[in-house]
Amino acid sequence: MGILCLILQINLLGKGNLAPITAMDQVQNYVLGGIIGGVIYNNDITILQFIMVLLIWTLLVLSLKFLKEHNRYIKNIIDGRPKVLIKNGQVDVNQCLRCGVSASELMFRLRAHGIYEVSKVKSGLLEQNGQLVVIEYGDENIRYPIIVDGQPNIDVLELIDKNVDWLRAEIQKKGFKDINDIYLGEYLASRLHLTPYKKN
Repeated sequence: MGILCLILQINLLGKGNLAPITAMDQVQNYVLGGIIGGVIYNNDITILQFIMVLLIWTLLVLSLKFLKEHNRYIKNIIDGRPKVLIKNGQVDVNQCLRCGVSASELMFRLRAHGIYEVSKVKSGLLEQNGQLVVIEYGDENIRYPIIVDGQPNIDVLELIDKNVDWLRAEIQKKGFKDINDIYLGEYLASRLHLTPYKKN
């Protein structure tokens, strides 16, 4: 029953649970493993109770997924959002401390990218999965995800000195009604590349 529920969740939620991107994906895996493991080691749990708990957990996970995909505020609360640790060669010390990144850890992560001076970093983003994405000055081929799942990425817009009004105007120039018509929007070499939900 546990394996069938796992297969069902993977097929309904996508393959994200197999390679967790966010902390919530990881927690889902742990809880599902705990539910399945609990019935194996406890004879007092009946099959009916086990099925009920699996159904409740699956419904909860599906509800959270639906809410995350349709409301960016809920997505930000559940998954968090990337944090800008370095901007224009300056370290945001308060943001680093809030994220629990020490100076030695920050420099270690920069060295892992082959960077030995903070002043050479245009942007350093701490992603939801804990990875540090570093953009150096002169990097022209970096793809900026400006729109993800129909929601504007405010942090990235600020990073490239643009705003939501500019983004909305650019989208309308390309023949789309609004931001939520766009599945993915990237900013590459000062140009906006859009992948819509539906072709015009």
